[in-house]
Amino acid sequence: MPHSRPTLDEADVRAVAEVLRSGQIAQGELTRRFEQEVACFLGVRDGVATSSGTAALHLALLALGVGPGDEVVLPSYTCVALLQAVRYVGATPKLVDLEPGGYNLSVEEVRRAVTRRTRAILVPHMFGFPADIEGICRLGVPVIEDIAQALGATVESRPVGSFGDVAICSFYATKVITTGEGGMVLSNSDLLLRRAREMRDYDGRRRLRVRFNYKLTDFQAALGLSQVRKLPALLDRRRRLAARYAERIQVLGLQPPVVRPGTNPIFYRYVVAVPDAARAREALQAYGVETSPPVFWPLHRYLGVPGFPRTEQAYRTALSIPLYPSLQEEEVNRTFLALEATLAARERQRWRAYSWPFSAR
Repeated sequence: MPHSRPTLDEADVRAVAEVLRSGQIAQGELTRRFEQEVACFLGVRDGVATSSGTAALHLALLALGVGPGDEVVLPSYTCVALLQAVRYVGATPKLVDLEPGGYNLSVEEVRRAVTRRTRAILVPHMFGFPADIEGICRLGVPVIEDIAQALGATVESRPVGSFGDVAICSFYATKVITTGEGGMVLSNSDLLLRRAREMRDYDGRRRLRVRFNYKLTDFQAALGLSQVRKLPALLDRRRRLAARYAERIQVLGLQPPVVRPGTNPIFYRYVVAVPDAARAREALQAYGVETSPPVFWPLHRYLGVPGFPRTEQAYRTALSIPLYPSLQEEEVNRTFLALEATLAARERQRWRAYSWPFSAR
């Protein structure tokens, strides 16, 4: 049973097939409609579709004027794409540790990291759980919200992605909605949107400047349109599955993910803390249940920077178990039983380690 898989149906297939039959498969009117519908869902002015989430991050940084000599604050516990985008523009990454008891960046750590050279703060809403975006926005530095894992999550009924200066989204195969590959820059600022669009649409311009071939295609947009129209149902399914897990996880003595007051997460990932996540993954794999480290490698390890105790703790203990809209009830049961067996085996090992000196006597 895979850790993650896309949720596709016949309506998605028909939408893509119709565009392929039309012959208009490059960026066109459907891409424009997709931009407008995602922006409408978030309640922001507009969007600029891109070929990937990383491309969207790159354009967002450039639109804010971030470049060499500037600093960008971001968490260590996140996808390496954020670090890559900062390096694309020649800026210096300033990594911060996690908040206590959660997997989002710490506002206090961000406040300490901000200097006169700070030109942007990258705020990923990790695993579909909103960060303290209001606290971060009050710091007075331009904010890029990364909603790649949190499309549809809210803070006080307001969608994440609508708080910062600009937001980016990813539509990779296993993201909240998918276009296979793809992303989007979203904002209420006409200036930032225009800059992002001009850098994406590289041809047909008299003035020569560095631009990028970051376009989305219309057959990808057709899939995206089909998916975004089902987004409320997809989110409802995620939350229902999370509720099922929460009921059963506590029976095993594990703590369900903590929901910050006033927020409504989407449970893109269902992450529980176990004493040794690497061993738990191996044991669960033996039962045919694929799990994953929710972050492959903390960014401070790539850069060889010491410290980040809460990030290190999360790296050792965080276990992401399968949760996605196409997950079936029998698969939920199978995951729970495998987790139960894994934890029971661990307890038996601990008991043997404890009792052996006494039995030897």
